[in-house]
Amino acid sequence: MLHTTTSRRAALAAAMLLVFVSSADTARAEHEGKTQILLLGDSTTEGSIPRKIKPDGPHLERVLELLLAAEGDLPACHAINSGVSGEYIRRLIDSGRYARDVEKLPGLDWIFVRYGLNDRSRIKNFDEQFEVDFHELIALLRKDHPEAKIVLMTVIPFANPEVSEQINEHVRNVAEKEQLPLFDIYPRYAAELEKGYNVLNYRRYSLSRVPEKFHPLVKPFVSGDSVLVMSNELDAILGHLPGWTGDRHPNLAGYNVIADETAKWLAPRMRKKE
Repeated sequence: MLHTTTSRRAALAAAMLLVFVSSADTARAEHEGKTQILLLGDSTTEGSIPRKIKPDGPHLERVLELLLAAEGDLPACHAINSGVSGEYIRRLIDSGRYARDVEKLPGLDWIFVRYGLNDRSRIKNFDEQFEVDFHELIALLRKDHPEAKIVLMTVIPFANPEVSEQINEHVRNVAEKEQLPLFDIYPRYAAELEKGYNVLNYRRYSLSRVPEKFHPLVKPFVSGDSVLVMSNELDAILGHLPGWTGDRHPNLAGYNVIADETAKWLAPRMRKKE
């Protein structure tokens, strides 16, 4: 009788273990158990150059995966890019995109959130409303992804330093109130810009402002009514045009700075399992 009871208990324990393992596998089934990293933000996360214009080479999320893999002692990672051009927190929530693209993602381990640039230009009473919206987003993330570590990021040097500091001060306030880690990407990106102010941004320029004699030259770079160039290859010819380097969206080099600094911030914390 004792032997039968012991056997039943052992069988029950094995069954419970199987259920637990199966549940864990199901939670991360989409990417086979890899550490899941979500990058949530605007065009400075997404990359807003049309794909036909983009050069060959990995983008932000893939570069981050490769850099973490190069550490040699970290678990395999899968980075999910959920950046959308023009997005701000209120639109993310109210448009239904959060519910559609973020709410049900399986097994997230890390969530990096970078908003503020569009929020400042799109919402009324930015200084009061931005933090309110940010707290609402964090509450949703905590509810839907209770096991994930949420990390708030400062914006990159997109606007002038005064505007950037205004935004980043709010981000710091939210991180402190929510007791969340703050990843300050701004200093590294600003330091890289000192090596060459226009090396990290692409060129977006109205085709109508390009002298007609150069239209055959820029034809491979035309998208809609704009000329979109990922780096400086046409600067020697068109760099004299007013506003040629005015757009501050990152090019591939800019995204590589973000990826590199993110990997440097994240790797030691993954080791410590913070």
